[in-house]
Amino acid sequence: MTKKSILITGAHGYLGRQLVAGLAARIAAGELAAVIATDVREVPQEQRQPGVLYLTADIRQPGLDLILRQHAVDTVVHLASIVTPGKKSDRAFEYSVDVEGTKNVLEACITAGVGHIIISSSGASYGYHADNPAWLSESDAIRGNYEFAYSWHKRLVEEMLARYRQSHPELKQTIFRISTILGDTVRNQITDLFEKPCLIAIRGSDSPFVFIWDQDVVGAFLFAIESGKSGIFNLTGDGALTIHQLAARLGKPVVALPASVIEAALWILKKLRLTQYGPEQVKFLRYRPVLDNRRLKDEFGYVPAKTSAAVFDYWLQSRKPHQR
Repeated sequence: MTKKSILITGAHGYLGRQLVAGLAARIAAGELAAVIATDVREVPQEQRQPGVLYLTADIRQPGLDLILRQHAVDTVVHLASIVTPGKKSDRAFEYSVDVEGTKNVLEACITAGVGHIIISSSGASYGYHADNPAWLSESDAIRGNYEFAYSWHKRLVEEMLARYRQSHPELKQTIFRISTILGDTVRNQITDLFEKPCLIAIRGSDSPFVFIWDQDVVGAFLFAIESGKSGIFNLTGDGALTIHQLAARLGKPVVALPASVIEAALWILKKLRLTQYGPEQVKFLRYRPVLDNRRLKDEFGYVPAKTSAAVFDYWLQSRKPHQR
């Protein structure tokens, strides 16, 4: 059996570093031909994994197809995207990375004859809507909200991927719609909410959350690489936790306010430049996409080791040494 050659974009991000470590172990075991880790940032020597080739590359720039050809890459793992924008970021830049960068990666794969691309999408691609089903399956519509750049860009990317499946069926796609990732060192917009003295809730909404352990994300990607299975899969742990269940675990109070009050407060705070969030943030709290993972388990064949509740409890335990 021919050994695979893997290229990862966004390899120095939170998820990328852990996936590269998992692949490095497989190189050491002689299971892979090569692993090429690319990122727009140069990876310091002391952070590099043995046996992995590190290249500095911008997914928006030409030349990726040459790298793919040079190393006979047959599988690309595309992780590069703007998840948490920096203070100097703007929407045009985020679009150039998320959407235009993904198109450039797809075109490079087709030009170089890559057979399989594995892509990190998000549950945010479904959007934050009052009429979302209680549990979203992969057959439900992708309706990412324009007002949330990340959600909107994931929608645009998935719509683009659907077109490429029609025009280029020779490039197999595995798409993971990932829920909120939690792990030992993760920090994101969601975990920032949990660090507040109290949890803000929208009156009349349970605001359920679904989580996935970072090591389960790595495990699912490794399984996709090894099995070559294609398709679209919600990547999340079993079950969900409401805002009140989360607060009980955190030992913090819940302040439930009418949506109109929160919208007005956010409008004023944003006008005064005291927050980056506007009234649209109410949808983010009120209509959270809750992902059904049955297809992941039954069709793809990967069963997450931790449920949503177990992931949250694990993350909470990992935070306690830092809170002393």
